[in-house]
Amino acid sequence: MLTYPIEVAGLKRDLPICRVSDDLYIGAFVIFGDVEMTVRCAEELLKKAPEFDYIIAPECKSIPLLYEMSRQSGKKYFLARKGPKLYMSGIFEVQVKSITTEAVQKLVLDTADAEAMKGKRILVIDDVISTGESLEAMEELVNRAGGNIVGKMFILAEGDAAKRDDVTFLAPLPLFNADGSVKK
Repeated sequence: MLTYPIEVAGLKRDLPICRVSDDLYIGAFVIFGDVEMTVRCAEELLKKAPEFDYIIAPECKSIPLLYEMSRQSGKKYFLARKGPKLYMSGIFEVQVKSITTEAVQKLVLDTADAEAMKGKRILVIDDVISTGESLEAMEELVNRAGGNIVGKMFILAEGDAAKRDDVTFLAPLPLFNADGSVKK
């Protein structure tokens, strides 16, 4: 398997290069099980974070980062779930199409969480930003809840997302061709 070497938060990793389509491959960055990377990335992102009251992230791959940033900062977090749960008192819902998922997904937020967010400074985080679709869905959820987004932070910015000036990230991640070369 082809890999791409990357350094993030002072740590080096080799990311497997995975096919998205015939002409698009990505470096798979997964922090599940990588405690050292999760802790270091949380530390580095918090150094760059503006003042905030709460953190929110989409389910699923960002959960370790969300938890660790909450633990280190002492701030509460919210999780935008992929679907409603029985314990939710009501929901806000938006649709999202991610580069790494074939089908359109939903992100939902419990109305009790939305009420707690109203008028608060919210930090939106995720592991990787690529097309920005997940971020747009998160922004819609927070805005509908009445929260004030003060920062949008990611471990990696993939492809053209690294050119955005409205997000903070620790390292860029290129897109790849089928042979493992970096897409121009």
